This record gives sequence, C-alpha cells and structure tokens, in this order.
Amino acid sequence: MKLNEKLTIIQTKFKSKKSRFNSFGKYYFRSAEDILEAIKPHLLEHGVTVVVNEELEIFPTNEPVIKTIATISDGLESIVATAIVGVDINQKGMQMPQRFGSASSYGKKYALGNLFLIDDTQDSDATNDHGASASNVKQWLTEGSKPYEKAIEYVKAGGKINAIKKKYSMNKQMETHLESL
Repeated sequence: MKLNEKLTIIQTKFKSKKSRFNSFGKYYFRSAEDILEAIKPHLLEHGVTVVVNEELEIFPTNEPVIKTIATISDGLESIVATAIVGVDINQKGMQMPQRFGSASSYGKKYALGNLFLIDDTQDSDATNDHGASASNVKQWLTEGSKPYEKAIEYVKAGGKINAIKKKYSMNKQMETHLESL
C-alpha cells in the first residue's frame, strides 16, 4: 500500500481528545503531546513513522519564527506538513526560553494538525485571541492547509496576492511560489 493511502486511512480514523484545560480562558484544548500519544497505535498498525523537526528562521524584520516540519514515512516515501509560528520576544511575564518553548509547542501542534487533518476551527484554542485584537492577528498560511490550497486556486483564477496577504502572514518563499502561478 502506498504511503498516501496509509495516510488517508490514518487521517480518517485519527482522534485526539482535548484533554487539557486552560483555566484562564476556560476552555479545553489538545497539545502536541496529546496528538503524538494518539497517533502511536496507528504507526504500528500501518508501519509508518512520524518525525517532527524545527528550524529557527529570522524574517527580514528581525522577527524570529519557528518552522516546524511534521513528516510521516514508510521507509520508501515521505509526506510533510509545515507550520510557521512567530516568537513574541516581547511577551511579558515569560522568560526567553518560555517564549521559544511556547512557539515550539504551537508549531508542533499545528504541523501535526496539518499532517493529520485535525480541524481546530471549533477549538477554543484556535479562536482565542489571548487578549489581542482580531484585526491585529493574522493566521500564518501553511503549506498543505486548506487556506493554502484556496490561495493557490484564487491566484490561478487571477486573484491578487496582496488580498491574501491582508488576511494571512506568509514567508517570502511562499509568496514567491504564489507569484509564480
């Protein structure tokens, strides 16, 4: 069986409960650790492995971001999903390691969510702006996500990249790719 077929089966059967509670925001959420624990039985059943890697990148504006790559492999083929999360180096109440750790946790959670098609739109963690104004917060456009696929269709149909950039943040490589379509 090809890897994409195995992944389709896993995506269809995969369930990860929101077992953690945020007492400040009063909502349940799932963590990267919850997702990894829930995926383990599927790994054995389908003879695949999952690896999560991170890369630190610095945007031209000197903002650090963590690029997280979740890879599923059967030894012959690999499929990857990515997530890019900014590190708020000015976050009050956190030490620098906590700021990077928080961004790392979010990156892992969303890269795994992209890989296994975990829809967090109903998740309070996905809609909680943690006190920030919604007009100031843009979601990162991640390769392989539904918004990314819609962006590709939009550009191919003659849509403007600036319209996408008003709604989503993206790295230069992704912007260049969309411009080339």
